Amino acid sequence: MLRGEFALAEGGPWAILARQRVAESVAVKQRLLGDARWDGAVEQALSLVAGAVRAGHKLLVCGNGGSACDAQHIAEELLGRFRRERDAWPALCLGANMGALTAIANDYGYDWVFSRELQAFGQRGDVLLALSTSGRSPSILRAAESARTLGVSVVALTGEAGGPLAAMADVTLAVPSQDTAHIQEAHITLGHILAEVVERTLAGA
Repeated sequence: MLRGEFALAEGGPWAILARQRVAESVAVKQRLLGDARWDGAVEQALSLVAGAVRAGHKLLVCGNGGSACDAQHIAEELLGRFRRERDAWPALCLGANMGALTAIANDYGYDWVFSRELQAFGQRGDVLLALSTSGRSPSILRAAESARTLGVSVVALTGEAGGPLAAMADVTLAVPSQDTAHIQEAHITLGHILAEVVERTLAGA
């Protein structure tokens, strides 16, 4: 049992804060549901990814910081399994190789850490899932530039501003929030939906 100011007793200050943050997170998802444009963007994004995997292409995922962890999470849902037993599907989290990441950052600068890997592994028909809450991360923008050059489709997961990344993407799923934490919470929900749609498409409903 925690003591003093850290106690999570009913109605205590931290319980109130926790409820507030949960309510804020729910409100962000409710705003998504109320945006008529969201349905079309989701359909397009999920169709791109599922179609690429069905055709034998790869999903490449990248993000910085917390979004890097989300990128790993999304990639492993396809490599492993989400809701059902099925074959492993090709999904690669760019930047997950620490040796490669530090070598590229050291030799070329951090802005190139995803782009160099994408140039090595990306092929026409693949899909890049680029996570950036601001839509302005230089390393993500360079990855998107390389993707366009290689004929790799770009699906962007951003915050409400979208930033330059939105203009570079084939489709953007912009979470209607400016709060990084709540944007990332919505991104992982979208990642789970993506994994389920791919499974239903390729492994049967």
